Amino acid sequence: MTHDHVRKLELHVAEVSPKTKWIFLEIEARSGLIGFGEATLTGAEDAVLAAMAKLAPLALGLPEASPRHLPKAHPLTGLPEAAAFSALDQALWDIAARRQGVGLAAALGGVRRERILLYANINRRTLDRSPEGFAASARQAVAAGYGAIKIAPFDEVSPAICSAGEGVRAAQPGLARIASVREAIGTDRDLMVDCHWRFDEATATALIAALAPFGLHWLECPVPESTAELAGLRRLRSLANRQGMRLAGCEENIRREGFVPFLEAQAYDVMMPDVKYAGGLSEMLALAELLARHGVAFSPHNPSGPVCHAASLHVAAAAENLSSLEIQFDETPWFEALQAPALAHPKDGFATLPAPAGLGMSLDRDALDRCRKVRWSAP
Repeated sequence: MTHDHVRKLELHVAEVSPKTKWIFLEIEARSGLIGFGEATLTGAEDAVLAAMAKLAPLALGLPEASPRHLPKAHPLTGLPEAAAFSALDQALWDIAARRQGVGLAAALGGVRRERILLYANINRRTLDRSPEGFAASARQAVAAGYGAIKIAPFDEVSPAICSAGEGVRAAQPGLARIASVREAIGTDRDLMVDCHWRFDEATATALIAALAPFGLHWLECPVPESTAELAGLRRLRSLANRQGMRLAGCEENIRREGFVPFLEAQAYDVMMPDVKYAGGLSEMLALAELLARHGVAFSPHNPSGPVCHAASLHVAAAAENLSSLEIQFDETPWFEALQAPALAHPKDGFATLPAPAGLGMSLDRDALDRCRKVRWSAP
């Protein structure tokens, strides 16, 4: 029997907006089957390229182009390696599902849901950072059918500013943006706010009190995520819950061991593993089960390109525990242009699983040629 070894790896860095690059992995098996993964890590493209060069011999040495041969316990030192490894896993799963002639969710163990509830992240498409600019973006997302909106409004805040005692003052423009978005979308739609780890506990405590009038669904990543912050995160969660909102986080954690301290500390109501960093698609499903056992909602982080989105759809369809799935809303026309065939447009805030085998899409070659800035291959 001739095994279908990995023949070639290619990494593509595509510039899709002045501030955004997406990183795609393409694996070709000797049979000619091709699988895709995504390793986007904003601002760390060179580090991801170096990590992929380091991991390439691992993939090229597999006895078969299949995720079951990828060593799940391979040590990962930091996010660039986690992104590279996770992209390898995605692409190998894509090949395995195409080989079976089934969709990726079916290959992962079965489809639990055909329709996936989405929420729209409007942050990166909002170039006008005024309250009115945020509100205009939110209205467009609502017009497109989304029932839940996420924003990241605290551009002026940083940990250093909070340490200097100026965090509450610096948060005022962000609060004005939140108020404007809430007015624009009404009170019958969920509004989530991402803080991008900009606050310290004291300032986040004041922030939660100030957010009470806006009826947030969740507050995300208020403080840097480290073991030193676990007790503070639990206090912030308790305070947020008393205000009627949930606390969310853990979008860059790696494998289950990266989530366990936060679960044990009861730090979050919602955790947001990312297919690009968590360590593989099977790891994502295991995380969904782990979170379910702890009573924590599973809401995958998915603010980047179309390959990540397709993989996230299949994980969401196969997961035991799903709250909702993020999608970047209208950041760039490249999101649709790079899909071949095109994924179905979300309808009424829901996505449907693509019908073709594997991920259900490939990268459009002409579009990729037009936006690609870096191309790397091995061997």
